[in-house]
Amino acid sequence: MDAGEPDAHRALLDRLLPGDPPGRRTVRRGQFHTVVLGAERVVCLPRTAAAAARLPQRAAVLEALAAAGIGVRAPVPLERGFGGATPFLVLDRVPGAPLPDGPPAAPAAAAAGYIGLLEALADAGAAPALRAALPRDPADRWARFAAGVRDGLAPLMSPAGRRRADRELEAVAALPHRTDALVHGDLGAENVLWTADGDRGRVSGVVDWDGACLGDPAEDAAAVAVGHGPDLAERVLSARARTDPGLPARAAAIRGTFALQQALAALRDGDAAELADGLAGYR
Repeated sequence: MDAGEPDAHRALLDRLLPGDPPGRRTVRRGQFHTVVLGAERVVCLPRTAAAAARLPQRAAVLEALAAAGIGVRAPVPLERGFGGATPFLVLDRVPGAPLPDGPPAAPAAAAAGYIGLLEALADAGAAPALRAALPRDPADRWARFAAGVRDGLAPLMSPAGRRRADRELEAVAALPHRTDALVHGDLGAENVLWTADGDRGRVSGVVDWDGACLGDPAEDAAAVAVGHGPDLAERVLSARARTDPGLPARAAAIRGTFALQQALAALRDGDAAELADGLAGYR
């Protein structure tokens, strides 16, 4: 979402974005960071201590992506400020903009863009540089997630909400453990940027790689499936199922946990608004 520029950081932003006066900056407030966009540079300001602690890993992942050449543009770190009173990370700005919310105006072109993106990420999972630099999705990931939900979130749910959560946790507990693809981890529509290419448009880059790892390509397919409606989801999942027949079912199971994932991350980061939003269907 867009928000006002944080006044407490005005002097820092003036230094980091010298060619962009306040009136020309765009501010977006996400779950973990306030992001201030200039014409060529982007400043990431963590909103919580936990997000600040993750900044060095975020920079390392972006450097690994740049070195590997993954077939899609990602931000490149330009300046780091991890140890000061106001931690920050400066990135170059990836060109393009997200597609508008809702069904795309050109569904076939949008589906082709997402299909190509998912194929590029799957292929990048074999790159030796990435396999050496990125974390692997842990084999006990869903077991630990279930424990976190039951210990931290279940007491905040209604009985019906706990039953719903149990069903969703059982579905992901049955998933096979895979680490063969580069997984973005949050491939929502707001993180996929497009530029004009005739009357079609094309994917120009992907931002917000905080959750990048080696894992199951169904993770990113699940995120794509909620971005622009069921028609686009069907096109994308059907195409990817030709080479990975089990992907649609795995994506559906993972998609069922998205609200719980949001709520658990918010609980751990102390973000009351995101916690309430994630738990809205469980109370």
